[in-house]
Amino acid sequence: MEENQKSDQPEANEPQEVTAELPPPVKERLLKRTALWFLAVILAASAMIYQRATGPTYPMKVPVAGNIIAKLIRTHESTDDATVELPIPQAEAKTATATLYYKRYRTDDDFTPVTMETVTSESGTQFEGALPKQPAAGKLQYYIEAEISGQARRFPEQADQFVLIRFKDPVPDGVLIPHVTLMIISILLGMRSGLSALFAPYNMKQLAWATLCGMTVGGMILGPMVQKYAFGEYWTGFPLGGDWTDNKMLFMFLAWVFACSVVGLNPRKKNTTTGRIAVFTATIVMTVCYLIPHSMGGSELDYSQVDKGVDPSKAIETGRK
Repeated sequence: MEENQKSDQPEANEPQEVTAELPPPVKERLLKRTALWFLAVILAASAMIYQRATGPTYPMKVPVAGNIIAKLIRTHESTDDATVELPIPQAEAKTATATLYYKRYRTDDDFTPVTMETVTSESGTQFEGALPKQPAAGKLQYYIEAEISGQARRFPEQADQFVLIRFKDPVPDGVLIPHVTLMIISILLGMRSGLSALFAPYNMKQLAWATLCGMTVGGMILGPMVQKYAFGEYWTGFPLGGDWTDNKMLFMFLAWVFACSVVGLNPRKKNTTTGRIAVFTATIVMTVCYLIPHSMGGSELDYSQVDKGVDPSKAIETGRK
């Protein structure tokens, strides 16, 4: 009898079988989270790259010869002249010529010619010409006429097309870097929040509130500080002006305020369909805003006011097309 009882009891020192595999529910959740974060990174990066590449401050790329592409600058700091560069084949260094033409934007000024100099370095040969520095928000339009390989060329090619460059005052790195960093984090969290609302809402609230916090600090606090340093005003969007960048930031911020007010703060409260729709809608609003080119309708110096003696800092407008 005792032997039977002993035989029914497991040996205390008998090794137990241990598995290294995660339980299926946990493993599936981990895989889903990883996939959603990966997709969020792809979506956020695509939106930011598209916005930057299509914005009016991104360099205009024009073909020169073969695989040589010129990047004609469209933004510069107001502290010094802006150097326009036009790379050319090294074989043309002694025979090619180029002239840079510029004028103040939205004025009846004549174009001023500037003979470009040939500069040769280890990276190659290029023409260089200087555009005179302008006050903050001042814009110049310019083009280049050149003779390369015996052919007359114009950059940009079309006779009615020009490159537009806007000047801005320097922004301290201590303000600019946190602003850019928080905006990158915010769009990443925003994309992840939308995906969570669609496929895995268990941490949707935390993600939505983290997005709103990033938007608040990066966009609504540091954003106006960047604007102040660059163009002299904290806010040039609605209702004070027509700056598209400020207005986009306002729309995104309000969308996330609404979404977070719907889902609430209590993490234990069950997610509702209404809350998921609100978060996903905020993500859509964010995506649409990022598809609008950056800096459109931004600060612009009105030279007609400057010519009348108005201080340049008081002659800046927004929302002009």
